[in-house]
Amino acid sequence: MRRSRFSEKQIISILKQVEAGMTVAAVCRQHGIADATFYKWQSKFGGLEVTEARRLRELGE
Repeated sequence: MRRSRFSEKQIISILKQVEAGMTVAAVCRQHGIADATFYKWQSKFGGLEVTEARRLRELGE
């Protein structure tokens, strides 16, 4: 499977930028990702902290 170019820490920080008030379009443009990618990350990592996301990945492996 292809590895993501973003780590869990980076993904969570991107999600937190939108929670802080930036628009989804602006965040996606800034980081070079598609809107669909953002919403997929939000459904998977939304509300998680970095340690919880790492644990989720380890359980998946």
